[in-house]
Amino acid sequence: MIFCFTGTGNSLAVARNLASRLGEDIVMINHYTHPEVNAGESARVVWVFPIYSWGVPPVVLDFIDKVKITAGGGVPHFMVCTCGDDVGLAYVMWRRALARRGWRGVSAHSVAMPNTYVLLPGFDVDTAAVVREKLSAMPCRVERVAHAIKCCSNVDDVVKGSMAWIKSKVIYPLFVRFMMSPKPFHALSSCMGCGRCAANCPMGNIKMSSRRPMWNNHCALCLACYHSCPHHAVAYGKRTRDKGRWWNKA
Repeated sequence: MIFCFTGTGNSLAVARNLASRLGEDIVMINHYTHPEVNAGESARVVWVFPIYSWGVPPVVLDFIDKVKITAGGGVPHFMVCTCGDDVGLAYVMWRRALARRGWRGVSAHSVAMPNTYVLLPGFDVDTAAVVREKLSAMPCRVERVAHAIKCCSNVDDVVKGSMAWIKSKVIYPLFVRFMMSPKPFHALSSCMGCGRCAANCPMGNIKMSSRRPMWNNHCALCLACYHSCPHHAVAYGKRTRDKGRWWNKA
């Protein structure tokens, strides 16, 4: 079984590729996921999600805390995260979350995918050349990850990056506390009221009112609304001005 949280489609693309190699079903982590999941005959549980400021997305941590996996408590768990560059100590965070449930985290793996975080100065989407390079390398990388999972390898294969402790222990908590508010989201005058942002929100956080999107307070800050808008009409205060967009349609 593969649990997958995705915003812009990067993690879903990896989860689908992984599922085809492992023969596992995908269960999406979103607002509509039932808190009790039957693992059936699955020999493993794989967690696929994007890295949030060198940590595990809060929505994934919350799901780990609450989900009831029927007939899945004794199976090995694996982490496969997508990242623009590095993951810090996110794999340590994931393993500790599993330990609180009494589950065994065997190994963690990272897969480089196109960058999507654009809400701070200096952060933008990758160039077209870098996007092509990452997408071209992804299938081979996932094949290696799938092989390691099949072999139940207990070697973590992630790109930690420099200053991993500071990134995950200092920057990540500050990010979660101060940088995940949905309040700055708004629609620009170019909004056509198509509702694509609401349809693509995994948390069901956006409602359409008089053909205008309205953001509520249970946002995962996945930026699906921003990146999927066909008219570039979703903004996050002034932080997304002149920033690029990336939406994985795979």
